[in-house]
Amino acid sequence: MDVDEAVQSICESTASLSEGCRLPVRMTGTNDWPLAEIISIKEQAEDGNTWYYVHYVDFNKRLDEWVMEEYLDTRKVQFPRKDGLTTGQNTGVTTPKRIPPIGERSRPASPIHSPDIVNGSAVLAAALQKKINRKRKATSTENEDSQEVPTTPTPRQSGSMVTHGHDDVVTRMKNVQLIELGQHRIKPWYFAPYPQEMCTMTCIYICEFCLKYRKSRKCLERHIKKCNLRHPPGNEIYRKQTISFFEIDGRKNKSYAQNLCLLAKLFLDHKTLYYDTDPFLFYVMTEFDSRGFHIVGYFSKEKESTEDYNVACILTMPPYQRKGYGKLLIEFSYELSKFEGKTGSPEKPLSDLGLLSYRSYWAQTILEILILAKPTGDNEKPQITINEICELTSIKKEDVISTLQILNLINYYKGQYIICINKETIDQHRKAMEKRKIRIDSKCLHWTPKDWSKRSKW
Repeated sequence: MDVDEAVQSICESTASLSEGCRLPVRMTGTNDWPLAEIISIKEQAEDGNTWYYVHYVDFNKRLDEWVMEEYLDTRKVQFPRKDGLTTGQNTGVTTPKRIPPIGERSRPASPIHSPDIVNGSAVLAAALQKKINRKRKATSTENEDSQEVPTTPTPRQSGSMVTHGHDDVVTRMKNVQLIELGQHRIKPWYFAPYPQEMCTMTCIYICEFCLKYRKSRKCLERHIKKCNLRHPPGNEIYRKQTISFFEIDGRKNKSYAQNLCLLAKLFLDHKTLYYDTDPFLFYVMTEFDSRGFHIVGYFSKEKESTEDYNVACILTMPPYQRKGYGKLLIEFSYELSKFEGKTGSPEKPLSDLGLLSYRSYWAQTILEILILAKPTGDNEKPQITINEICELTSIKKEDVISTLQILNLINYYKGQYIICINKETIDQHRKAMEKRKIRIDSKCLHWTPKDWSKRSKW
């Protein structure tokens, strides 16, 4: 046997695979074989098979999944090196979209049930403590007057949306298989630090009104008999038809706020682990029927933001996505900014879906202002400045400029920048606006901004 044959036989054996290896993996439900990284290996699972938790490189983490050996193409493995990079016999070779099966062996259908992820509380506590230590160092000079962080880690969230610099192995893996929220069963997208004993269950049952979690439907039914909430706690500040918004103070309703953040972490990747919800306000959008007010989505914002952020985290629950509720949440956040007399912007980085929603909202809102602008005085064409657009929409200046650039509406003419809109852009805008059936009505908003600079109001 020559050297090449020896290397080939080693790479075709799954026994040589370890965490950090990269290789083509068949993505469930498709015939595509994108490059994926092995995050964890579970040998001799309950079904007697070896399972591999993989992250598809250049894909969103919500697509991460457990796969069996048959879904791995071990002919093109990139092994991890000590410097953190990967190497292998085919390093640098692009992954083909479709790779034929090894030999004549046919690959089975997608696995239906994935094994539970076992993550010890000690490992979780250590991971959380590492994040807190990094956060302390990064913000020690910026938040001198903030509350002290508890020394004992507990799995709590804040309303903030900050990217993870270096993900720990535990937090990179989905640890909840299913949740049941009201009439919906939802498959989570990301890790959330629910208690370990809850994560071993097939499904976590969550009260859709107070958001407390239970390990079985029977426990949830007993809880519902005692739970007297039929809407989020706090003040109802908006109602039109079946849509309502409730303002929740993270200090006054801490338990609800923490459970809301815990639930949201299942669907938000860019969310750093914190313990304190006191500095945040939460605006929960609900849909009303005979059973009560059902959570559709929410956004959080800091009571005091030095960066003029009007949103920290924003989420539309998966059963309500693609129905216009995301733009409604964004529109409501800017409506609050109008009442405050400020311009605002969402905290960065945005998730991929969040960025798409914001860009779409900015484009539609700015185009609506430009199209409705009328000539003033003797001018043949309407004139409007970027500052005036900011005042009318409460969208921050840099977001207005970037949107105009993306839409390719800014042109340089006779020594100055002008905005030009063609008929095709106007027609596309009108078609898009026809699809937005639900809009925020400012007359239905009953809300007075507070001056949170006075700590006594916290």
